Amino acid sequence: KYYLGDAGFMLKSTILTPYRGVRYHLKEYTRRGPQNARELFNHRHSSLRNVIERTFGVLKKRFPIIGSGTEPHYGLETMTNIILACCILHNFLRGVDNDDSLLDEVDNELNEREEHDGTSSQVREEDHRIGSSIRDCIADQM
Repeated sequence: KYYLGDAGFMLKSTILTPYRGVRYHLKEYTRRGPQNARELFNHRHSSLRNVIERTFGVLKKRFPIIGSGTEPHYGLETMTNIILACCILHNFLRGVDNDDSLLDEVDNELNEREEHDGTSSQVREEDHRIGSSIRDCIADQM
């Protein structure tokens, strides 16, 4: 299992970040698809992160307990159950009332945030090397 991190995270054996200096954002692939393994990796990485960010954005808007911004008052297991319950309720509500205004609002916020993202990271050599090797192997297998 790996975590997906943006370019602000350190590439590690457990956190896969995109290749630097290689096209990344989905908008960059509209005219010309991925041309090599690194671009394909970045494209799929970006697609996955987009879905995850969109999902949590919608859940935070619909269920304030998730997006309150305060320190959680519940243990990890309870918070996990809250997230799961919110996902189930969200899917039920989508089946009853298929109003896309909430989804559109989150999409707009994500697009605005993407335009203002900056990057910074620190590198730990050994873990970075292992993470780089794992990422290269995944990219080559794609």
